[in-house]
Amino acid sequence: MQLDGQIHMMKTSLVEGKANYSLTIGKDTVDMNSLIGSPIKLTFAGHITCSNCGNRTNKSFSQGYCFPCARSLARCDMCIMKPETCHYHLGTCREPEWGLSNCFSPHIVYLANSSGPKVGITRASNIPGRWIDQGAISALPILKVNSRIDSGKIESALKPFIADKTNWRKMLKNEVESVDLPAIRNDLLSKIPGLLEQIEAQHLDDETLNINYPVLKYPSKIVSLNLDKTPVVSGVLDGIKGQYLLLDSGVLNLRKFSSYHVELSV
Repeated sequence: MQLDGQIHMMKTSLVEGKANYSLTIGKDTVDMNSLIGSPIKLTFAGHITCSNCGNRTNKSFSQGYCFPCARSLARCDMCIMKPETCHYHLGTCREPEWGLSNCFSPHIVYLANSSGPKVGITRASNIPGRWIDQGAISALPILKVNSRIDSGKIESALKPFIADKTNWRKMLKNEVESVDLPAIRNDLLSKIPGLLEQIEAQHLDDETLNINYPVLKYPSKIVSLNLDKTPVVSGVLDGIKGQYLLLDSGVLNLRKFSSYHVELSV
């Protein structure tokens, strides 16, 4: 099989507790789970086209955009990374209609165990894809709020007590111990009662979701592959976790190369 075209981060789904991945290459879609155990080769064609305007760009900004779009799109603004800094109420949102539909919709504050317990936020519609993208082996929604800024305020208040980022190397090595997420939730929420009184937050009593990944063998040593430095990447696909392809030659983060034009050979 040989396909070529623009790629983006893999689409995910959860079927009977197992993560499933598909990769769109141009007009074709590949079931990536079916390729595990097979030798594959990815070749960067040497050009990138912006995911928004379609113009060619020498560099991808904010995971798939040209520089002008990265400067003008609300989805590329700093408040997406730090939602507690939302400035919509000041009338300075880059795209007010986009901001209204995306940032003022139900958001979930959650706990996930990817390289250890962490707190995070996501739109309610992004579950469970958000957790799969992070390589979490378990996750637990803890609160539901009406806006991204409210979820960001809660996340920011919890950061002194729990991590908010994933150690991607530990995640890829699968060096992750099981933790009691409900117990961690109860302890964390007891630390911010005042904030929870101010924000209209619905307490969730969901059960912990466990996620398995299609991996034959986890790497003992992490070798990071980069299409900018090495345009041809090949090896046996040992597995997939998060947005990483685990090859016997190294690991490749496909999210990082969104909007690149790539040829896939199997």
